[in-house]
Amino acid sequence: EVQLVESGGGLVQPGGSLRLSCAASGFTFSSYAMTWVRQAPGKGLVWVSTINSSGATGYADSVKGRFTISRDNAKNTLYLQMNSLVPEDTAVYYCAAADTRGQGTQVTVSS
Repeated sequence: EVQLVESGGGLVQPGGSLRLSCAASGFTFSSYAMTWVRQAPGKGLVWVSTINSSGATGYADSVKGRFTISRDNAKNTLYLQMNSLVPEDTAVYYCAAADTRGQGTQVTVSS
């Protein structure tokens, strides 16, 4: 059974940083592209970033230069380093792969 468990969310002030983690199990992690998506209150799911099995990355324009996606295949874990956070980054963040999405972790950016 594919399982994705996100962690690391919280309340942070504008300009602050957070690092999200996603622990994966039930599939060959190193072979899959991994994705972060987010859902702001009252809005739909929005793509944030993807890292493929070779380590190539892509970012939404709204987070480019501020967020960094990475993976540790030895730990079956995906990361999202988020810097220079702004209130518009407030959302539930989900990792996704193999047609599965985790339960999400809440990120709130507010003073």
